Amino acid sequence: MARDKFRIRFRKGGDLRLLSHHDLMRTFERMLRRAGLPFRSTEGFHPQPRMVFALSLSLGAVGLEEVVELELTEELPPETVLSRLAAEAPPGLDLLAIRRVAPNVTAQPCRAVYRLAIPPERRGSLSQRCTDLLAQPECWVDRAKPQPRRVNIRPFLRDLRAGPGALEIDLTVTSTGTARADEVLALLGVADLLDAGAVVERAVLELHDEAEAAGGFAPAPQRTFDS
Repeated sequence: MARDKFRIRFRKGGDLRLLSHHDLMRTFERMLRRAGLPFRSTEGFHPQPRMVFALSLSLGAVGLEEVVELELTEELPPETVLSRLAAEAPPGLDLLAIRRVAPNVTAQPCRAVYRLAIPPERRGSLSQRCTDLLAQPECWVDRAKPQPRRVNIRPFLRDLRAGPGALEIDLTVTSTGTARADEVLALLGVADLLDAGAVVERAVLELHDEAEAAGGFAPAPQRTFDS
């Protein structure tokens, strides 16, 4: 049984933004093994570390404050766990903070904010398009997976902000789903920026329990990574 459980905030950027979610899980598994941490494993023929990621990140996107929870079979100081993992982290994976959580607590996201830099020549009518989209009672998009269907993403749109240099997409996340940043970009007519090389950042990933009680993270060791 687990004797200790931790929640870690981390940044995924650089070349690691092209890493799939499954590859990210394997990366954390290698870090745990190389760090020599006594992690709790799943049961079955192919046991793996018991880890929970709050919300998977789209391939190619940068995550500025992502969340992973892991369980250990021994009690260790949070700073020890973080420093040993940080020593094994590859470039592009920056461990930011750690906190101990109760064994029965699981990271449940409730809000995500995405950001995309907008070229000056595309900013003209973007603010009005954001206003118009938020005024719509329904916003339907087509999804191909897990099966073809149409989804109304309007209930997930908290806010759209077209600032001086960037667009911010503020989304509600529920247990039944959320909207995707690329879907909103398509509705706003700027999805082509992704094909041109623009990179989406997930700037905020807010959890239910942290929204109720802020703070509690221990600072991570100072370390520099390629952006």
